[in-house]
Amino acid sequence: MSLVTGTDVVKEYETGGETVRALAGIDFEVERGEFVSIVGPSGSGKSTLLNILGLLDVPTRGTVLLDGEDVSTLTTAERTDRRSETIGFVFQSFFLVPTLTARENVEVPRLLAGEPKETTRRATELLERVGLGDRLDHYPDELSGGQKQRVAIARSLVNQPDLLLADEPTGNLDRDTGDVILDEFGQICEDDDVAVVTVTHDDYVADYADRVVELIDGSIVSGADAEHSRGDRRA
Repeated sequence: MSLVTGTDVVKEYETGGETVRALAGIDFEVERGEFVSIVGPSGSGKSTLLNILGLLDVPTRGTVLLDGEDVSTLTTAERTDRRSETIGFVFQSFFLVPTLTARENVEVPRLLAGEPKETTRRATELLERVGLGDRLDHYPDELSGGQKQRVAIARSLVNQPDLLLADEPTGNLDRDTGDVILDEFGQICEDDDVAVVTVTHDDYVADYADRVVELIDGSIVSGADAEHSRGDRRA
């Protein structure tokens, strides 16, 4: 069974007295351990699709299944619970809390878990994994852009999600640092069997993905498998 399946997914918004169709009846699947890159021009529906995948929104029509469960049947509270249990998010602007250390930022999604020692242990382990074992007690303004993004990746993994969603994850990074981040996403897919879905304007991100989905005007115009293995990503 696919981790996420969408069938004839339509998303419409009412604005200024007219109906805007952001997604025009698309079908999609995301498998566990798969790295998918969603590309397309501004206004193509990429962010709308990411919001639906992240349970931040539901389709106007059509069906989205997360691990076999129809997300439209869930209440807002249930979607929030499923999101915290199943989905991790990485954003272009990092969204780190400036008054918290790197480790404390990673701990934030687990603050209500009631397991402070386990939360600290896992946060430390994840930061060490992404190469920041010597930056545990550094604050965001003491970290580079790439280091901040790696903290954000560690934070996205602290609840052991099945799906990681990344919105323009390399947008604020130079190319070399972006390569490091994309390598880390590939490693997450392989080591943790986590599905990674990125939305991006950066064409080179596609070189790292297993599959590229192109959206134009709310429709999928291509969804090709990448013609390389993960080990051959970097030129």
